[in-house]
Amino acid sequence: MTPRVGTPPDAARRYTLRPGAYAILPRNGQLLLTHQAEPVPEVQLPGGGIDPGEQPLFALHREVFEETGWRIASPRRLGAFRRFTYMPEYDLWAEKLCIIYVAYPVRPYGPPTEDGHIALWRSPEAAVAELGNPGDRAFVRRHVLGI
Repeated sequence: MTPRVGTPPDAARRYTLRPGAYAILPRNGQLLLTHQAEPVPEVQLPGGGIDPGEQPLFALHREVFEETGWRIASPRRLGAFRRFTYMPEYDLWAEKLCIIYVAYPVRPYGPPTEDGHIALWRSPEAAVAELGNPGDRAFVRRHVLGI
């Protein structure tokens, strides 16, 4: 069973499963992250929803590029977690199935193409302090900091 992080689900609410692919992106002792301005400003691991019929690795490459402007290489799956949350941009209560990879940022091709996103470089320690959800923080702690 995939572990749950964050707020437990409300038994009276219906949630829509929303799978997504996200990446820890180390380079030169820093991690490539994204800052999403809307609907609530938040630092995140780059990635996002897997579209119907789309393969997780294709979604990972697409989403990282859209949110950071970088191309990545050699993705390797680390694990997954579930979180139950409201997604105001979709007016949706979601059970997010977050599949986490580690990959290598190879080359920037320009600024993020997705509105409201800014690519950020942070030390792993700063990333843990700034990441907006506990699942992202846990994966960085475990797989980058080894704690």
